[in-house]
Amino acid sequence: MSSINRTKKLILISMLSAVSFVLMFLKFPLPFLPPYLTIDFSDLPALIGLFTVGPAGAVIIELIKNLLNFAVTPADPIGPIANFIAGSSFLLTVALLKKKNVWLALLTGALVMTVVMSVMNYFVLLPMYGMIMNLSDITTNLKTIVTAGIIPFNIIKGLLVSILFVLIFRPLLPVIEKRFR
Repeated sequence: MSSINRTKKLILISMLSAVSFVLMFLKFPLPFLPPYLTIDFSDLPALIGLFTVGPAGAVIIELIKNLLNFAVTPADPIGPIANFIAGSSFLLTVALLKKKNVWLALLTGALVMTVVMSVMNYFVLLPMYGMIMNLSDITTNLKTIVTAGIIPFNIIKGLLVSILFVLIFRPLLPVIEKRFR
């Protein structure tokens, strides 16, 4: 790869990371789920990165976004870790299946993200959060939190991100290809 193409890729990764970081602040809770589970669309730029600079670039976008988020809100170390794991599991699944069918890849990505986050929250993230925040209720209610909160949240988030991606990517593709050819 020439140094110009490498530079263009780095610029695109940087721009998408910045947009992704800003999108993290535009979030909203779902009325029927716990208020700490908020929907944001910060995975959209990483998904665009997946289709333009590849899987490694998309994961780097997720990493930069979450490092910046942690720098801004260091009191919550678990949130950025969970967001990185969720986004990366979604992106890598889509990367593996995108050549067959984009919709199938996106839906499978949402399901894989849901399974990964359910397992990670049950065994690692929620117990760590409970320990750090000194909340013993969390460890006694893990099954309820995961089944009533984590699973529906990740399915809904995966579907919303997938639908928005399909709606915005097709019109954006000619612009991206023109600028970063």
